[in-house]
Amino acid sequence: MISCNQHDYIEIVCMYRYPVKLTLKSGEIIEGAAVDTVSDELREECIKLATESGETLVVLNQLKQLEVTVENPHLKLLLF
Repeated sequence: MISCNQHDYIEIVCMYRYPVKLTLKSGEIIEGAAVDTVSDELREECIKLATESGETLVVLNQLKQLEVTVENPHLKLLLF
């Protein structure tokens, strides 16, 4: 489970629709624009990304690292 502080940062990147690079615990990397937080069909909390291939849901508990790929005053790197 992620902390409230980490969840707040995820909400910020979604609010500004920042481009992000997500590294999962499996080592997989997914890049896209952060859009929203939603629950999937299993009721797991996810971050919704707009990617080149369409919208993608990533379960928050699978995150190892979130990197914002543009300069901004809020966040560069978030480790889970």
